[in-house]
Amino acid sequence: MRSGWRIAVFLIIVIALSQGYPRLVFATEETAARAAIKEWRILWSESGGIPESVPAHREEWTETSAGASEPSKPHAKTSAWIHMKIPEITAASPGILIEKLHGQQVAVYADHVKVYESTRAYNYELNHILLPLDKELLGKDLHIWLETARDHVTIEGKILVGEYHDLLNQFVKSNLVDIILGSAFVFIAFVMLICAIFLNRKYLIAVLSLSFIVLSVGILVFTYSPFLYTIFDEYGHIYTHLYDISLFILLPSFSLFFEKIFGLGWKNMLHKLRKFQVVYSLFCGLFLVVNQLASNQWFDLYYFFSVQVMGFVMIIQFILLIGSSMFYAFRGNRDAVIFNAGFAVFAVIGLGELLQFFMTRGSYNLFLWKWGIVSFIIALIVILGRHFAKNHEQILQYSKELEMFNNELQRSEKMEIISELAASVAHEVRNPLQVTRGFLQLLTGKAEAAEREYLDLALVELDRASGIITDFLTFAKPEFGKDTLLQISEEFKHIEGILAPLAHLQGGRITVDIPEDITIRGNSSKFKQAFINIIKNSIEALGEEGVVHIRCYQQQNQVFIHVVDNGEGMGADVIARLGEPYFSNKTKGTGLGLMVTFRIIEAMDGDIFFTSRKGVGTDAIITLPAACE
Repeated sequence: MRSGWRIAVFLIIVIALSQGYPRLVFATEETAARAAIKEWRILWSESGGIPESVPAHREEWTETSAGASEPSKPHAKTSAWIHMKIPEITAASPGILIEKLHGQQVAVYADHVKVYESTRAYNYELNHILLPLDKELLGKDLHIWLETARDHVTIEGKILVGEYHDLLNQFVKSNLVDIILGSAFVFIAFVMLICAIFLNRKYLIAVLSLSFIVLSVGILVFTYSPFLYTIFDEYGHIYTHLYDISLFILLPSFSLFFEKIFGLGWKNMLHKLRKFQVVYSLFCGLFLVVNQLASNQWFDLYYFFSVQVMGFVMIIQFILLIGSSMFYAFRGNRDAVIFNAGFAVFAVIGLGELLQFFMTRGSYNLFLWKWGIVSFIIALIVILGRHFAKNHEQILQYSKELEMFNNELQRSEKMEIISELAASVAHEVRNPLQVTRGFLQLLTGKAEAAEREYLDLALVELDRASGIITDFLTFAKPEFGKDTLLQISEEFKHIEGILAPLAHLQGGRITVDIPEDITIRGNSSKFKQAFINIIKNSIEALGEEGVVHIRCYQQQNQVFIHVVDNGEGMGADVIARLGEPYFSNKTKGTGLGLMVTFRIIEAMDGDIFFTSRKGVGTDAIITLPAACE
């Protein structure tokens, strides 16, 4: 979870830094060393290749200016001329920057001399042109020829004339947003891919799908920027192919991530969409290879499938995913709420730009989508972080439960073994003890006074051994016999009467606070035996002026009985071992008393646990099912 937030914060910092640059770039003013060209003329042409010379100035030129609606291109015209005057400025090394000029082929003529040309064999018309100028060209004519499939000649940015190095810095800064953002996404994706190597299968698919989403988005942002096409124009076909391949990877990865986080969707709709996208992306990727091997002769058909059809597939995907996430959000899924928040920004921007793209028949330049997808990627990273945190908490919970079940299983196995051993030993030993006791009683009647004292002591020890054997039998098989309705207050009156003298001998006392109307079902003898063992242990732990307080209350169908003393208390290590076979913190204790108590409470479908502090006291809490009315 923390790593997810760190990545999100990193992206926010990148965005904040990136957002600062455009404000610096476009806050330009016309000075003596810089001027903006705001007026130009357009002449439509039918030339199929880059002309060697500029046309004569005739009346067919159409006047236009920055901010005005561009004149529509006449039917059957494929190219256009743009004419403007280079302003005279004061500059040691003048240059010109033409921002966002659309054309598949472009040529620039300064004072009727061709100074720049670009012919692109790939589908990317956006041009940023930065040229140095001789001082002698200031104040002269500037002609731009371009060939475009668009319905308008579009100059979206500014045409600036100024110091060449200043314009170069401005050009770099204006594209720095895409470079920083794209590089950040690619870097994060590679980090996630490296981390995915060390993940188990449960997390691997989700992390890989998100890694491919982030990587695809980074490449899309990077390769959509005009910076690469301007500086490294000769590799333009590689950039466009990377752009298409990234888009083919992005859509199915997006659906796969959503599927892993939220599920298959209504009637497996999202799963079916993802399968279709995988097949369609493979088809488009194969078509890309075939078109390149065929020297781009199938470009129009490839463009139809990879741009127009793919755009409609994206719209359908957006609608299905946002609908599904809203459904999950209404059902209380917090991850779906986060997904909706990020996806809403991206979907609104993305759908708006896609609709604008289709309405303008491909002449609209997509540029806002990157900001929408940044917010969405942050939301996805946060969701994945929450997913990790949730799974980590579940693993911890499962580990605790597994440890508890394992301890319970070991305890049950120990109890089973000891039960079998106790039953067999008790039955085998009890008969010889009874025979021995009978002979000792006969000898007692004939013995002299001095010998009778030893015989009486032997009988007491035999009775004590018989009591231990009885405890063994009770532990091995706590048969209750007749199950009756027990009024707890009455049962504890008898228990208090038995143990009050022992408490007085220890210098303590017993107090009882039990309502009259609380009842349970069980065997009275076994119930008393269990609580006599517990209260007796509390009395033996008392110091001077000690108190054993017994209270009882009922919550719904459970009866709670507390035996609280202010004795010497116990440490956590002792509490953890209470009820274990033959464990006792008394000098001559056998541990059978609490073993029998635990067994009786367990047989009554109850639970017993202890809380204690050294030097403060102990609270034994017993829960039993209340009697049904």
